[in-house]
Amino acid sequence: MRIRATVAAVSGALALSALAVPAAHATGDSGTPYTLNVSFSNVTIAKAIKVGTTNEVSATYSYTLTHGSDVDITKADFYTDAFLYKGSYDTPTAELYGDDPATCTATSATTATCKGTVDIYPADGDLKNAWAGSWGVAAEAVAFNGQNQDNPADMSKVGYKDQSGLGSTLVQRYSKLTVNAGPEPVGKGKTLTVTGKLSRANWEDHQYHGYSGQPVKLQFKKAGTTTYSTIKTVNTDSYGNLKTTTTANYDGYWRFSYAGTSTTPAVSAAGDYVDVQ
Repeated sequence: MRIRATVAAVSGALALSALAVPAAHATGDSGTPYTLNVSFSNVTIAKAIKVGTTNEVSATYSYTLTHGSDVDITKADFYTDAFLYKGSYDTPTAELYGDDPATCTATSATTATCKGTVDIYPADGDLKNAWAGSWGVAAEAVAFNGQNQDNPADMSKVGYKDQSGLGSTLVQRYSKLTVNAGPEPVGKGKTLTVTGKLSRANWEDHQYHGYSGQPVKLQFKKAGTTTYSTIKTVNTDSYGNLKTTTTANYDGYWRFSYAGTSTTPAVSAAGDYVDVQ
């Protein structure tokens, strides 16, 4: 159940911002939900959510729900969840919800810890490329109080509360990075050519395309050691390709490493071992 959309629908397609009615109007009227006596705090969610082209991605969240004695969170027609919104909360560009409401566990007579997931389906068109980056976190709750959830006879008996600005997360276009170093083997002191490609998910055509104009580090890890050292920085071309040369002095692993941006996560290629003779 997408609570925000459901309440809007049964309210006669009210504007979303109109659902959070002032507390002074808690008694409501026949067409308007009253403000539910709840609040939300301590929201936690992943700092970044990496989304590819086809696979479903679920991001777990939790928050504290505080409620008045007049709210019974154990009722079957009480629902709450957290969700993501892009841009302004009052006029969001997009919203992302979970498949199911949160599950709440009471921690006192008036508080509960609620947990759930935001579920993203890129193959179904949930995302556009321009939406990559920062998203806000909001939470909401609704109590139907015995009213028909599909067609309440009296909307004034339905309570609803939402709260924005509870946090943020990055929704990012999943990235891939390859590397190939050669020739193999190579003579000591000879030139080694290292090639690769940086690509990222396109949420609109569901393919991976080269990411152009990005600085990528060429790194080396000497055989028998555990740490990579940066040799130089190389920029991807208009197709996301990488190509550079270096001098081979020791046996070891070569890789490219990308630091990432707000829209695209950091990624490192698996090291390519080169034998120096």
